[in-house]
Amino acid sequence: MGKQVYRAAVTSRVAGLNAAAFSFVMGTGIVSTALDINGAGTASAALLVVSLAGFAVLLPAYGWRLLRRRQRFMADLLGPRGFAFLTIVIASNLLASRLVQDGHTAVSGAFLAFGAVGWLLLGYGIPLGLITTARRGPSIDQVNGTWFLWAVGSESVAVAAAALSRQVPGHLLPVLALVCWAVGLILYLLTAGIVLARLLVRPVAPGDLMTSAWIFMGAAAISVLAGARLLDLPLGNLLVSRSVIAGLSIVLWSFSSWLIPLLLALGVWRHVLRRIPLRYELGWWNLVFPIGMYAVTTHELGRTTGTSWLTTMGSGEIWVAAAAWAVVFTAMVVSAIRAWPAIRRGA
Repeated sequence: MGKQVYRAAVTSRVAGLNAAAFSFVMGTGIVSTALDINGAGTASAALLVVSLAGFAVLLPAYGWRLLRRRQRFMADLLGPRGFAFLTIVIASNLLASRLVQDGHTAVSGAFLAFGAVGWLLLGYGIPLGLITTARRGPSIDQVNGTWFLWAVGSESVAVAAAALSRQVPGHLLPVLALVCWAVGLILYLLTAGIVLARLLVRPVAPGDLMTSAWIFMGAAAISVLAGARLLDLPLGNLLVSRSVIAGLSIVLWSFSSWLIPLLLALGVWRHVLRRIPLRYELGWWNLVFPIGMYAVTTHELGRTTGTSWLTTMGSGEIWVAAAAWAVVFTAMVVSAIRAWPAIRRGA
């Protein structure tokens, strides 16, 4: 009887799996990368194991849901939150980039290959589905912060390809990194216009202003990281000058820095002024990822441009990102423990 209850509970949870569940792997993977850069090898390795375990558990769960709950899965994929599925791609590419740092070239290449193919399929498939699906009720109110994952997916391929190209000879990976970086920049600008129009033109309820708004900053930050990785490549492998890449990276880093006070103010408005309670939800990993990405970006931009104060600033921010990960991970575990009795009763 106990096994049947457990199986039914797990089946129920997998059937209702959030499309953005891989944001947990994203947040953990980038904080692992940040700690490794800061010299905290043991903590970084521990988080790498956690992120790999999360990937290994979630990927079959998505596959099961596609095979056994196809109608519900496709409804999510072709709906306004379909871009959340790109967290699979981003998580894979971030793990590829992280594993390169430990010298695991072959495994990193496999993660990059999976991420690149997923980026092609989802990066084209999701917008095509939104455009061609006649049953949806098109409205600008459906636009949300997860749409920035369209740009983040492209930039994640650039980050992984640029990192791996330092270990693998040839021009394919550097060109792929440069093209994906450029595509990601355009997608970011297009998405930013749509999301800003949604926020400024239409009223936003406090309960609807999710932590996915932080992906606005995270998308800019990963574009800077991709630029910093490109600056690490030999000059002959680049189709544009280093000054162009560095200039655009500095502009985007400045903009992502400017966004932080705005996002913090929106958080105060949501939770302090409008009294939305602080309860754990999957969306909190959409907060960990941008914080971790901004920390890594600041450090790496400072390193590649020879700006010591940026490097120092990034090193300090890495510990902020680690603290944010610890808080959210603890909240996730506590939430799961508290929810288990209710899940068993429901099963």
